Amino acid sequence: MSVVWAATSPESGLFSPVERRSEVKGLSDRFNDLRSLGQGYVEVRLPNREFPMLMLAFRDDHAVVQLMSDPERMSLLVGDGTVPSDAEVEVPIMGDLATFTGDFVLDVDRAWELVHDFTQMRAAGPLGEWPEL
Repeated sequence: MSVVWAATSPESGLFSPVERRSEVKGLSDRFNDLRSLGQGYVEVRLPNREFPMLMLAFRDDHAVVQLMSDPERMSLLVGDGTVPSDAEVEVPIMGDLATFTGDFVLDVDRAWELVHDFTQMRAAGPLGEWPEL
């Protein structure tokens, strides 16, 4: 099963917007490379469809998952309680650090499972609650 993705470059540490098409294993390999570096940002979508697009941003053990359902609608996945709702966590979004409250923070392993589920189910809705921004 193939996916289209763009991600942080492990060599430079910068987001590379060049999309790649590969089997899910290629995306998984990139995520594992970034995980060993401690942070990264990944965008993934299905072949032949611009939307939905899932974005995973993580730093250390904390992650945020965003959903772009169309060019004008962005949502955040509700967190899993890993971090108290009044705490703040910074994760890299493309090239900059962005701050999110604990309401939207997940454990990085759980976040990766959800991205993987998205690649299998071909839908984001069943993954959890998505308040629109």
